[in-house]
Amino acid sequence: MPAAEYAHRVTADRAGVVVVGAGIAGVVCANELVRAGIPVEVRERARVTGGRMASKRFDGRPADLGAAYFTVDDPDFAEVVEGWRAAGLVREWTDTLVTYGPDGRRETTGPTRWAAPLGLRSLVERFARDLCVAHNRLVMMVEPGPRVDGRAVEAVVLAMPGPQAALLLDPALAAATRAVAGQRWASALAGVLRFPARRWPDFHGAFVNGHPVLGLVCDDGDRRGDGAPVLVAHTTPEFAARHLLQPTAAGPAIEQAVRDLLGLPEPAELTHVHRWTYAKPVAGGDGTYHLDDDGIGLAGDAFGRPRVQSAWRSGRDLGRALAARLLADRG
Repeated sequence: MPAAEYAHRVTADRAGVVVVGAGIAGVVCANELVRAGIPVEVRERARVTGGRMASKRFDGRPADLGAAYFTVDDPDFAEVVEGWRAAGLVREWTDTLVTYGPDGRRETTGPTRWAAPLGLRSLVERFARDLCVAHNRLVMMVEPGPRVDGRAVEAVVLAMPGPQAALLLDPALAAATRAVAGQRWASALAGVLRFPARRWPDFHGAFVNGHPVLGLVCDDGDRRGDGAPVLVAHTTPEFAARHLLQPTAAGPAIEQAVRDLLGLPEPAELTHVHRWTYAKPVAGGDGTYHLDDDGIGLAGDAFGRPRVQSAWRSGRDLGRALAARLLADRG
């Protein structure tokens, strides 16, 4: 059946596919479905698109407080990144970071890290520009049928960390419930620190090993390319776990840890702390996505390495597989 005819019949019968979560996995999955002519509604509980590719503006300037950067080794993703580069949305940042540890400070060379001048959220928004995304829209229950909050749909995609998906799934959806139960996640706090001036030694970003508070510190002015005196610090999971109920109260400890690490004489003039209860998957699923006979799909970077690229590939692969199934079901 042609995609246009399929879309007409689904619209007349059911609501097509509901994608829950407007991070990169969700919006890429939705785009694949739309490209196949399948009606899609994206629901996002937050007020903006982006998920963990999160950026927040401070006095009009964006700072990345979710994913710190992304890397590329998939040829298909490289084509996407080249399109972003041509549009001025991304820049090659660095292949050299600093490591602080018991042996002191040393440089570490690795893959090229990419950054976005307007914040990584701008890349997710680029994917979502032609989608129907309902923000501030909670989903309470996904039931057999499948049904979303009592409404019959063709399929449901949960593009979110497994523990969050588990809260939505009716236990009767056994395959999806088992799949999310196998995921394990680590927490983190992200602290955005704006200083009166740049008084730290030159560095792009720093991995911090064996520290009681810090896991990663990035020079956001260097990352963004505008030289602003802004640092973004990501804490260890252990420190974050002790402050999830009151993350803002951890601001002074994060600021002091950064100042001690870099030898900064002046206090920050702005400190903002963001809580990531599910910051990074440490155990996930096989393959690049989950799709079961109940019509429930799961996508995200828990399927693969915890990378932006993994989330993109998960959403793309699930979207294509789900589109092929729905079109085949219609003959």
